[in-house]
Amino acid sequence: MRYFAVFFLFFFTHSLLAQDKTTSKTVVKGSIINDNTLLAVSNANIININKVKGTITNSRGYFELEATVNDTLHISILGYQSLKVRVTNDWINNGEAKIQLTEKAIALEEVIVRRYDLTGYLEIDSKLIPEKENYRYSISGLPQAYEAGESSPNAFSRVLGSIFNPADMLYNFFGKKPKELKRLKEMKKDDTVRNLLESKFDRETIAILLGVDKKEIAEILQRCNYSESFIQTANDLQIMDAISQCYEEYKVLKKK
Repeated sequence: MRYFAVFFLFFFTHSLLAQDKTTSKTVVKGSIINDNTLLAVSNANIININKVKGTITNSRGYFELEATVNDTLHISILGYQSLKVRVTNDWINNGEAKIQLTEKAIALEEVIVRRYDLTGYLEIDSKLIPEKENYRYSISGLPQAYEAGESSPNAFSRVLGSIFNPADMLYNFFGKKPKELKRLKEMKKDDTVRNLLESKFDRETIAILLGVDKKEIAEILQRCNYSESFIQTANDLQIMDAISQCYEEYKVLKKK
């Protein structure tokens, strides 16, 4: 009986240890530094593309982030060239890694922003400015939280047509990116990822997360009937919402 009790205790302890290993989360640690000055880079954004988890570096450039072997981390900060880093066994086992970022050489040019060519006469200018620009979808941060092009039946027919047309861009995109598109909702659950997308307008991060070229994003939104002004001025979080809404509409129509 005594030997049985010892055996049972050993088996129970071994089971708990095995369970703990399978449920525990692995974390990578690192420091981001300037490759020229070797000084710490604070407030850099690090996103695990595979798990859609994010964090930022502290004042010493240090960060910790949940990751497993072969996950890809996307590192970005204003003024520096973005970088993608693959997580390896050595990194996880050996501890902290130092990652160097290179500053961008940016030449600023004069930019004149003109939304409408106004004449200065109220009666004429009131006719030049459209009364309704936002119409259809709920988008984060927009006034009244709705957007999309004019109230045109093309909004429905374009998405419907893409379901039955293998050559259509939406058909190819939605059909080949099921995993990436399903992660759209997961992206908004992580505060770091959400805050980053809300502050960016360059489409770089969302293009990385969706696995597409930045130029494709504008074409996708055009085919989903979003207005040109929205495509040009929306932040990355709003762009993500727009693609998500179009994808949900596509799935509903496909089922029917």
